[in-house]
Amino acid sequence: MEGTWWSLLPFLLIIPLAIWLKEILPGLIAGLLVGAFCLERSLVGGIERALSAIVHSLSDVEHMKVAAFLYLFGSLIGMMQITGGIKGFVEKLSGRIRTKRRLLLFVWLTVPVTFFMPMFRIMLLGPVMKAVLRQFRIDRRRMAYIIDVSTEPIIVLLPAATAFVGFMTSVVAAALAQNDIHEPAYGVFLRSLPYNLFAIIALIIGLLTTMLNIRIGKPRAKKGEEKTNELHGLGLRKELSLVTGEPLHLFVPLALLLGLTFAFFAYDGRRRGAHGWLEAFSQADATWAMLLALFVTLLLSMGFYVWRRQSLSELIYHFFAGGNELMAPIGMLVLVWAVSAVAGELGFTAYVASTFGTWLPGTFVPAAVFLAGSFLAYFIGSSWGTWGIFMPLGVTLAHATGAPLEMTVGAVFASGTFGAFASPLGDTTITTAAIMDMDLMNYAKYKLRISLIGAGLSLAGYVLLPLWAG
Repeated sequence: MEGTWWSLLPFLLIIPLAIWLKEILPGLIAGLLVGAFCLERSLVGGIERALSAIVHSLSDVEHMKVAAFLYLFGSLIGMMQITGGIKGFVEKLSGRIRTKRRLLLFVWLTVPVTFFMPMFRIMLLGPVMKAVLRQFRIDRRRMAYIIDVSTEPIIVLLPAATAFVGFMTSVVAAALAQNDIHEPAYGVFLRSLPYNLFAIIALIIGLLTTMLNIRIGKPRAKKGEEKTNELHGLGLRKELSLVTGEPLHLFVPLALLLGLTFAFFAYDGRRRGAHGWLEAFSQADATWAMLLALFVTLLLSMGFYVWRRQSLSELIYHFFAGGNELMAPIGMLVLVWAVSAVAGELGFTAYVASTFGTWLPGTFVPAAVFLAGSFLAYFIGSSWGTWGIFMPLGVTLAHATGAPLEMTVGAVFASGTFGAFASPLGDTTITTAAIMDMDLMNYAKYKLRISLIGAGLSLAGYVLLPLWAG
């Protein structure tokens, strides 16, 4: 279909609804239905078209790989939790905390074994920090900030073995396909990592705060500061408190996952004709290689846990419970795919290229995408939702204007990272405030002041970098 302003309707509806309702899923459903009605011009036909788009999204082989990866990754985390792997490691290290410096270093030293998901890391690390906090007289908000900044800003920069990698690669792949750009999505994702400026700057600020004890924002005791927020993650926290810690139950699956990921990358690349290691990694089907590594890791880990006298029934229960924890993002991703397909049929790419692409200079596309994406992300508190909405727009604008593709992709990822990190609606903010016994809005305001520094520096970078490169 020739591109018209109708192709913008799904996104023009999704964004205001997401901001108003503070949820992304209702907006995606509404956008999908409106786009389908624009194609069919009838009530029944529109509903059928919307359902057909969802079914086609689910039946696509590449989409199924991503959905399976996310579900199985959650399953592996579920088994690690019930067997006490990470809890045992954290408990072992926490017994060595005797000085303020060791306490702050402890937060960062646990990153290599708790990097899978932000929520996973916070729920295991937070209670330890809370237990020893008063002994060292560290401001509670600053301690919570250091924990938070060592979660999502790090995880979004890792190229493998996280739940984020599959999702991030998939939204890039969908946007590239929508614009007929024939480049490996994983390669574009890898090259975009240095351009996630907010994540990099947030990490630098966090490390400076930790190592040099820089006081960013004068800590003040506020009324309600010690108020407990128990709205998020309470069931899992209670369950983890009953689990016996065993560090070996973390190290074995972690070693398997990392080792097998690299092995299957090399295997898949070599069977596609690659000769060297670097060439093999660049030619491999990243999603398939990671899915294979995860599947084999699950099988071997299940056998290892049973050999270690873990209850098989408990393992199976938490296999599905852990996978089900990621069903919400999987459902959101399916809707993002369906909306992108319907918008594509309405001529979204052609319309954006013929309108915005004619007056928006390519050098300002990364900055514009980051600014608009950050605004949306802050109000919905979801990095994944922001990436799903803005990646098609960002890649289309980059393709139409000649803007740097990897920088634009990095700007989209940076905008979602800012929103999920700084928003009072973000999972990490809510969970950290609850575990550390702080008032949610007071802590969110404290984080926002620091985050705006990183966002301002990032925006300046997206303005200056294309000018410097050009």
